[in-house]
Amino acid sequence: MATVGTARADSPAPPVQRRASPVEERLPPGQPQSTLIGSVQRAMRLLEAVADREYGAPAKQLAREVGLALPTAYHLLRTLTHEGYLRREKGLFFLGDAAERLSSDAVQQKRRSVMDDALAQWRDSIGAPVYYAVYREGEIEVLGVADSPGTPAVAEWADFRETGHAHAIGQCLLSQLDEEARRDHIDRYPVRSITPYTVRDERILLRRLDRLGRMEPVLERQEYAVGTVCAAVPITAGATAATVAISLPAHQADRLLPAAYRLQAEVGRLVGTLAGSINI
Repeated sequence: MATVGTARADSPAPPVQRRASPVEERLPPGQPQSTLIGSVQRAMRLLEAVADREYGAPAKQLAREVGLALPTAYHLLRTLTHEGYLRREKGLFFLGDAAERLSSDAVQQKRRSVMDDALAQWRDSIGAPVYYAVYREGEIEVLGVADSPGTPAVAEWADFRETGHAHAIGQCLLSQLDEEARRDHIDRYPVRSITPYTVRDERILLRRLDRLGRMEPVLERQEYAVGTVCAAVPITAGATAATVAISLPAHQADRLLPAAYRLQAEVGRLVGTLAGSINI
């Protein structure tokens, strides 16, 4: 006779406890699992299992790991392969192009978030709108702006790409280019008058750019927008020409240079953290 607490030899083995997948672990407290779509959960678990195996895995191994019947696993694996999230080579499953793109997009979004947070931090500490721009494929691109109702950004009343000679952002980016690239840009976007204060002669502009120190802030007073003064500081990140800039009302022009040096110091403290986010 079996004693209390002793399992009979012919008793069925207890079911294997499957660990919760990352999808289930992220389920908000109190969220009923009955509202979730089971097939989507199973497909996600298969994707996670494949992602854990650099050298691929066969369907039987994946089915066993995630606790699926083999026919169900085959059906989901075929669907994921058809949609490009998996690829099959010699009976093994690997992550496909669609899954790789999802990962790449997530990294890109994270990098953009890091830069956006930095711009907002500098806006609040300096008390001015902050802009982030790069020179990419022959064009000036403003990739981020942090402003507020009390410190509004300058309205783009003339195309920033075509008026790089007239604003601090463009002048700072052009100063980082070599002579050939700088000349190419000016040939495509000739120097022209934007306001009564805009530099009107490309020779004067080129001399101004040549005189700038490698890490010297660029100051611009009402050359792009009457009533506004701006400053831009260069960011060194490999071969990418990048800049962070601020703008102030013209009646606060005495704040411009101290604020530019403050911005430069702030950027210097975070440049290591921002290195991966420069060319977003």
